Amino acid sequence: MSTMKFTEEHEWIKVDGDTGTVGITAYAQEQLGDVVYVELPAVGKQVEKGKEMAVVESVKAASEVFAPVTGSIAAANDKLTAEPATVNQDPLGAGWFVKIKLSKPDELNGLMDEAAYQKFVEGLH
Repeated sequence: MSTMKFTEEHEWIKVDGDTGTVGITAYAQEQLGDVVYVELPAVGKQVEKGKEMAVVESVKAASEVFAPVTGSIAAANDKLTAEPATVNQDPLGAGWFVKIKLSKPDELNGLMDEAAYQKFVEGLH
């Protein structure tokens, strides 16, 4: 059973074994508006928790996507290059960005669960 965790920068990670699938939240894509471009890291690239790992551009703004955990990129969702709007249509599913092989699984403990994230987002209004 995988669990979804969230960051204050509006990324989500769903971990299965030692690999986490990462994307941006529904709230993040709503704030961005129509996504027109996604830049993903190369497979094998090392990413560090809290550091920039990808870029998403919308008609409104460009925004960095930060790694929620430290590890190496195991896969990138190349579909987003051709169809960036997938991020708007299904941010928690088909609009995933990368899969990260976790090198420090304990970092997941510092992330919010869904209830805590919802409360965090409500506090932003």
